Amino acid sequence: MLAPDGAIARRLGDGFEARPQQVAMAEAVASALAHRGRLLVEAGTGVGKSFAYLLPAIARVVEHRERVVVATNTIALQEQLLEKDVPLLRAALPEEFTAVLVKGRGNYLSLRRLEMASKRQETLLPDFASRAALHAIEDWAYSTTDGTLATLPQLERPAVWDRVQSDAGNCMGRRCPTYEKCFFQQARRRMERGDLLICNHALFFSDLALRQRGVGFLPDYDHVILDEAHCVEDVATDHFGRSVGEGRIMHLVGLLFHERTRKGFLANLAVAPGSERDLERAVDFTMRAAEGARVLFDRVAQAIQGRGRAGDEQETVLKMPEPGMFENTVTPVFAELAMSLKRLREGVAREEDRYELNSYAERAAAIADDADALLTQAMPACAYWAEAKRLERGSGATSRVTIACSPVEVGPILKEALFGTDSSVILTSATMTTREGDFRHLAERVGCEIASGDSPGAQTLHLGSPFDFASQVELHLDETMPDPRERSYSDVLAERVLEHVRATAGGAFVLFTSFATLKAVDRRIRDELEAEGYTVCAQGRDGPRGVLLARFRTAERGVLLGAASFWQGVDVQGAALRNVIITRLPFEPPDRPLVEARGALLKARGRDPFFEDALPRSVLRFKQGFGRLVRSARDEGRVVVLDPRVVTKRYGRAYLAALPEGVRVIRRQPEPEAFEQEFDGGFCPGDLGPEWGA
Repeated sequence: MLAPDGAIARRLGDGFEARPQQVAMAEAVASALAHRGRLLVEAGTGVGKSFAYLLPAIARVVEHRERVVVATNTIALQEQLLEKDVPLLRAALPEEFTAVLVKGRGNYLSLRRLEMASKRQETLLPDFASRAALHAIEDWAYSTTDGTLATLPQLERPAVWDRVQSDAGNCMGRRCPTYEKCFFQQARRRMERGDLLICNHALFFSDLALRQRGVGFLPDYDHVILDEAHCVEDVATDHFGRSVGEGRIMHLVGLLFHERTRKGFLANLAVAPGSERDLERAVDFTMRAAEGARVLFDRVAQAIQGRGRAGDEQETVLKMPEPGMFENTVTPVFAELAMSLKRLREGVAREEDRYELNSYAERAAAIADDADALLTQAMPACAYWAEAKRLERGSGATSRVTIACSPVEVGPILKEALFGTDSSVILTSATMTTREGDFRHLAERVGCEIASGDSPGAQTLHLGSPFDFASQVELHLDETMPDPRERSYSDVLAERVLEHVRATAGGAFVLFTSFATLKAVDRRIRDELEAEGYTVCAQGRDGPRGVLLARFRTAERGVLLGAASFWQGVDVQGAALRNVIITRLPFEPPDRPLVEARGALLKARGRDPFFEDALPRSVLRFKQGFGRLVRSARDEGRVVVLDPRVVTKRYGRAYLAALPEGVRVIRRQPEPEAFEQEFDGGFCPGDLGPEWGA
């Protein structure tokens, strides 16, 4: 199939390129699927990973009638698989198979709930803008074919979606008058008949967490392939933890009864004679629940302001090292609210209202349970914290408080829940190793044992990129940057960013590890660059991620300042991106509760947290940032590292060793003058000391 004269080559014509790395990966995946094994594959950019796992996956489907789940982290890759790769393979292969995109239930419109919300909009919705958003959903509902959020136009009041989305708690099943037309039920039937199920990591790990409690969303499957596997640990950690946030709580309260406007679900509820008192009590408990939540989150916000440490201007975090730091004013009132809604359910006149009340009661009970588990720290082996996230709102700003916990190690959980099952498991990404062939860090973090000698375990495969990095990339290293703690740092950083942006006439990603630094540089360079005809886009200022990328792709002289999500999962091919500027080595803030807890655990085991955790994580993220530049054989440009530690610190060699061989390095030194050299990738683990080489 992948040969120069194969079916895919005939389909693609001149667009086909034979890649031995792709064939090697396909063979390894086929073997792992056949033996229900485990496989870790790092395949560099350009290998063609999706064909390399889709072909053997489809072979298992058509030859053995087995079901395969493919999970990705980004929507962009899901769209590529469903809209490009799978259709091409379906056309090239003689056998029939079904591929289905699986989304969470909350993505689907409920026609019954939309009709109910439309009839009651004057009492359900608090203002004109909310009613306008409902009308926009109604207009869209007449034309949509899939009924999912993906095709819904942007709403002025996105929270209105909660009134009309499909929800397990209020689903009437076959009793629903719109059951046959229901978008979610249609999608569920397609999923249950599907051979190849494509979903995102969040849905997959949500299902995995549910399976731990004896339930699940996905149908049974024989194989799972996790693409973009470098994100697996973070996503799994989120889904095996818990959180309760101010936004979640106040949203539920507002849905039930809005104190100021006197609107909401309870305001328009028709009850049977004799149940009026139950309705009054439900409204009263809703107000008491809102007050209990305000008391808790005000106290947490004050503590964060007084004792929390600000990693940047967007988020402030407070560690919660022991239970009982805050009085639980949420659980009692939300437990009472849940009970009052259940009592009221028996006295309402309409059947559909009983289902609505059931959903709201379940949500209130879940809030009560989560708050209790978090404030008593009932989940062992977890890190607990509270955080306040700054939200930009028009001309002003506000913050939302969340209390959360996550397992310090998700590996032991995944070892049982994922790798301990009968399904074969394939993990693949362009960035999985800290140096060539070394999968140990990622394997330990996700709970996957690597085969060694006669002992069973996962097979590993490291495949380099087919691209010619020696001719496509220049690596600029700057050893003259000042320490970030010096007052002159932001000014010098802005000067160097300007210098390198002008050197390539834009087409630049400037990657930051801190929103505070991003904003400082943006203030210093924006006016100057825009006066010269550049298009400047800054994360947190100029719109959501998709808008920034769209502007950048179409700008001849674009400059995008990004943090966090822009280090990975962004694909800009061609001349639009010709310069990637890495302002700092991407270490996680060491005082973050989860980072600190991981370090303490390693220390207790006699291991070095920096060399065995902080540095490998930073190296993998650095590889992701470097990988933004070359996305095709035609891409070329420079990667600039404005952090001198990559050269001046002993551990800096780990970053250089993780890069493709042959990249031309240009160093800026205080003395002598800058020179050029070929970087051959030579690296000895002993250069970093016994901890790193172990």
